[in-house]
Amino acid sequence: MSALIKRSGAVLTITGAVLLTACASPDRTGTAPLSTVPSVDLAHYAGQWYEIARYPNRFQSHCAGDVTATYARQPDGTIGVANACRRADGSRDVAQGTARVVDESTNARLEVRFAPAWLGWLPFVWGDYWVLYLSPDYRVAIVGEPSREYLWILARTPTLADAEYEALMPRVRAAGYDPGRLRRARAR
Repeated sequence: MSALIKRSGAVLTITGAVLLTACASPDRTGTAPLSTVPSVDLAHYAGQWYEIARYPNRFQSHCAGDVTATYARQPDGTIGVANACRRADGSRDVAQGTARVVDESTNARLEVRFAPAWLGWLPFVWGDYWVLYLSPDYRVAIVGEPSREYLWILARTPTLADAEYEALMPRVRAAGYDPGRLRRARAR
């Protein structure tokens, strides 16, 4: 029962974060509108990604390290999402969600929901997931959203060399984000 309560608490925390993201004003930074990559091949994008860095956020505050996001194309056109991390006590936390494409001309703008499926009709349970940078080999990605409150650097490997990470910082700045807010992920 304790595990169920912890799991429900995590789902509620994630749902709350998605609600906050969805309700955030589109651009409070005064910078230019956020741009995405010209196109994303969702079949190539699918699979496991490792979090390299992120803006701190409440819905991941329980994550001590080993953060992954796994995406899988679904027959109905949506994308299954499994976000996982290691807690400080060594246990794993997994949040299951669904993503849907918002901009079908590029596949670079998606919305993600971690709330139960029966709440999917409510617009505020969906949070923006925009692919801002994607390496040509689909090995590194920068993901954010229009309010610029959330940002993730993802890679197909658990770590990136410091030089490769630093080479992404001009892209982060160009998108209107502050690289100083990024926190590098901890892997075992």
